[in-house]
Amino acid sequence: MPIPQLNLGFDAKRLYCNFTGLGNYSRVLVKNLQEHFPENSYNLYTPKIKSAPETDFFSSSPAFRTFEAKSLLKPFWRSYSIVQQLKKDKIDLYHGLSNEIPFNIKKSGIKSIVTIHDLIFKILPETYPLVDRVIYDVKFRTSCANADRIIAISQSTKNDIVRLYGVDPDKIEVVYQACNPIFYEPALAEDEKPILTKYNIPSEYLLFVGSVERRKNLLGLIESYKFLRPEFQLPIVVVGRQKKNSYNKTLQNTIEANGLSNKILWISDLNNNEGLSHLYRNAMALVYPSFYEGFGLPVAEALLSRTPVITSNVSSLPEAAGPQSFLIDPKKPEEIAHAVREVLANTKLRKTMIDGGYNYAMQRFAPKAVTEQLVDCYQRTLSR
Repeated sequence: MPIPQLNLGFDAKRLYCNFTGLGNYSRVLVKNLQEHFPENSYNLYTPKIKSAPETDFFSSSPAFRTFEAKSLLKPFWRSYSIVQQLKKDKIDLYHGLSNEIPFNIKKSGIKSIVTIHDLIFKILPETYPLVDRVIYDVKFRTSCANADRIIAISQSTKNDIVRLYGVDPDKIEVVYQACNPIFYEPALAEDEKPILTKYNIPSEYLLFVGSVERRKNLLGLIESYKFLRPEFQLPIVVVGRQKKNSYNKTLQNTIEANGLSNKILWISDLNNNEGLSHLYRNAMALVYPSFYEGFGLPVAEALLSRTPVITSNVSSLPEAAGPQSFLIDPKKPEEIAHAVREVLANTKLRKTMIDGGYNYAMQRFAPKAVTEQLVDCYQRTLSR
């Protein structure tokens, strides 16, 4: 029996307006859907469109239909009046890609799914302003209650939704996210030279990828150098934006106090995955000692780049990292140091981590498999 074509709608605000985590998730998911299931119709709904190479692909492609809000009250449109447009477009199923769906969608009769990425604002409330925590809690809680199905991007996130919102676990499906296509492609060494030259990257270095904030725990990596002999104190390439705040000041003071100023190479203007993939491939290891993640995309990207991963033994990170990665307690810099020393000194361990990590990531985060699971979730939701 042929599978019926689906008329799908997506909350595309992040797809068109965000160029980091949630935006990347949205673009990769929708692009993979269209590539592997071109028979379906893909409708993108957004309050506005920010033109960029990443978004122009969607706005110019005939494979996608984009509806940009005409309303002056765009937040209200996204949370309420968008439903009228969904009805007009005869949408079979609406997928909220970034933690929320319209408050009134359940009454409309349109089936809906919401992706919940994490509940960090509840687990680490000190990292969010109070007003943001209140707004997020209302939106996330209501979306979980109203959606016909919830997608969690990790088992860890699913457990948090059940624990903190009392949702029936049978209503939640874990669907891992795929990485940008570039991370699945082999790279030629000569292609990598420009990015390495541009930033004066040394031949051996450790890599840290992520915003420079307390939760990501770059400080833990810096402090671990107190426990390393000089030959293991490789330069650290930090790919992430710095903020002018107390945490950044603490970082700088720690770096200076330990005489590590010449060991830290900051890259805050890298805005393409091609350059990032080159940095992964040439690193001796990705060190990602985060205190909490909904998924931990840099971990998966590093594994696909055949780079050993040292990461935390908390939240979703063991899921992203797999059994061949080196897991540490992020609160213990001496454990980070031990992992760095082992990965750099033990050639056999490095090979096991590289080969095992790559195979794990290719199986767990393969775009076709992840997308097929997602479409199966859509079809089961519509059949209920």
